[in-house]
Amino acid sequence: MEQKIRWYKRFFNFLKEVRAELRKVSWPSRNEVYSTTLVVIIAMLFFGFYLYLMDAVFSWVLLKIKAFFG
Repeated sequence: MEQKIRWYKRFFNFLKEVRAELRKVSWPSRNEVYSTTLVVIIAMLFFGFYLYLMDAVFSWVLLKIKAFFG
């Protein structure tokens, strides 16, 4: 029985420490979240298009090589 009490004390102590640490966190503002989200979306679109383009080019090159030697 005493072991369960200690377990609960440790658990509640852990929750208190978590709450104290969360108060120390520097949360971003709405504008920071908006701007970084926009950067991520633009980068994702750019690299997605770039990878699609490179895939199309390499596929075309491989088809030409295969047709040449094939």
